[in-house]
Amino acid sequence: MKLKRSVALAASALLAAGALSSCASDSTSSTDGAEGTTAGPITEFPAQWEDEITIDVFSGLANYMGMQTGWFAQVVKDKFNMNLNIIAPNVAGGGDTLYNTRVAAGDLGDLIVTDKGTRMNELIQGGLLLDMADYYPAMEHVAEFDTAVQHLNEGTDGVYATPTQVSSLLPTQSSEGFDPTFGPFIRWDLYAELGYPEIDTLEDLLPVLKGMQELHPTTENGQTVYPLSLFKDWDGNMMVTGKQPTTFYGYDEVGFVLAKADGSDYQSIIDSDSEYIRTMRFYYEANQMGLMDPESTTQNYDTLFSKFQNGQVLFSWWPWLGQSAFNTDANTSAGKGFMIAPLKDMEIFSYGAEAYGGDQVIAIGSQAEDPERMAAFIDWLYSPEGTYMNNSQTMGAAGPEGLTWEIAEDGEPALTDFGLEVFLGGDATVPEEWGGGSYIDGTSALNVSAVLPEDTDTATGLPFSYKSWPSYQEHTETALHADWSEHMGGAMTTMEYLEQNDAVLVAPGASFTTPTDSSEIETLRNQIKDVVVTYSWQLVFAQDDAQFESLLADLQSKAEGLGFAQVLEVDMANAKAQNDARLAITAAFE
Repeated sequence: MKLKRSVALAASALLAAGALSSCASDSTSSTDGAEGTTAGPITEFPAQWEDEITIDVFSGLANYMGMQTGWFAQVVKDKFNMNLNIIAPNVAGGGDTLYNTRVAAGDLGDLIVTDKGTRMNELIQGGLLLDMADYYPAMEHVAEFDTAVQHLNEGTDGVYATPTQVSSLLPTQSSEGFDPTFGPFIRWDLYAELGYPEIDTLEDLLPVLKGMQELHPTTENGQTVYPLSLFKDWDGNMMVTGKQPTTFYGYDEVGFVLAKADGSDYQSIIDSDSEYIRTMRFYYEANQMGLMDPESTTQNYDTLFSKFQNGQVLFSWWPWLGQSAFNTDANTSAGKGFMIAPLKDMEIFSYGAEAYGGDQVIAIGSQAEDPERMAAFIDWLYSPEGTYMNNSQTMGAAGPEGLTWEIAEDGEPALTDFGLEVFLGGDATVPEEWGGGSYIDGTSALNVSAVLPEDTDTATGLPFSYKSWPSYQEHTETALHADWSEHMGGAMTTMEYLEQNDAVLVAPGASFTTPTDSSEIETLRNQIKDVVVTYSWQLVFAQDDAQFESLLADLQSKAEGLGFAQVLEVDMANAKAQNDARLAITAAFE
């Protein structure tokens, strides 16, 4: 998604005009937490904030829109006397419409979570981001990652944003800890019931999934079980669920290119022998075999998640989908749940720890009424307390100390009984003094990790992610895990299995930013991606082989006719530049 230059220029003009009328308020100090900005650098934030405020939080990653509720809202209210109104383009129909509308109005939000690179730079040029330089001396937790902050803001005249997923790990180390981001996760209990058949390739999964479906054709409440179920609302340059199996073979996307983590291969996604088209054929064959959920074309991610919870789906591309939804304490104790399959030829793509932070940044909107409080809140997100509470739930956020976890007698962190109920039982009702309601519903809606969850908390010597705690791993030694470990060479974790079998490929974390598309390439890309996504869905549900091949030919012809070769040339150059950056960062940290 790219900000249109005309919109950026219009926003810049609006803000320039508004700046003349706001000079007086801009010189007002807010050291007591009142509205306005500081007259000069500050070195300490107020201990209390007297006036209650509600701020707009624009988050490009959020999957919830509206007022933040529950325990996280209570924590933010207690610490900052602040309420969070979440603005989420993912929920508001996706695409750039909401973003462009708010930018054109000159006010994206008080707090902003957005992409670095093109989007961040255009927001700076358009005058929509506030320079945090005067507050930076007081941001002691952010300053611990000063190298990454300075790198992010190179070429600007201030501190306009802070990087996310910052870490002290080496860029050649996997950032993912206990589980990889991607992988072929299957209902292990049904796979075991089949007799643990060998799975040589992606295609060999199909008869295995068919056998699992035959063993378990319906759920306990009578719902039909489909091994595969897709969703549309995250589609971008390509069908998002079409890209996922390519990661099993070490690839990730750069525009319309699939680039292998080690720089050994680059593919056009529409080539007939590409890993992306391989996935299309895989899904097509699955549909022909009756393995594909017919509601895939109409459902969203939330609906799909509910189906996983209900046991209606047998295959997951991510541990944080299948395991999060279905691997409850009750299920895993009974030997049921999702675990990674022993796909013999897989070489799973793994993100190395980003030397200078991830793809997202956190910024203060230039129209924020109380920017000092925004800066204090941002700094808290980088503190150990903020890291435990705010980090993305898919990455093992432990929540509040004293509620979901505590320091045990041995000095190590451990989940409380309530925490075990939440993370192994699926959810729990929060005590009223913590805000009440469902724990899951009350988690941070920002959906971004300021500090990498696998980074080490110096106070405990262990990662922030509860999934990496020895105490947690003891609790997860269930009938499911024991059986999986026995048949996976004794491995205790997914990453241990992958590393022991040379089945993981780490892409060094170079914090590479794809250069801005020219206006011509941007226009071509937007037209082409619509064609790619539309035809991808048609390929999956093609009636027969002949129609599949005809649709593929049409996809390739129409994409080429729209200038695909021009865009591909840009993406290939970017993919190779990304690999150069990975080689450079590896050499720099050796």
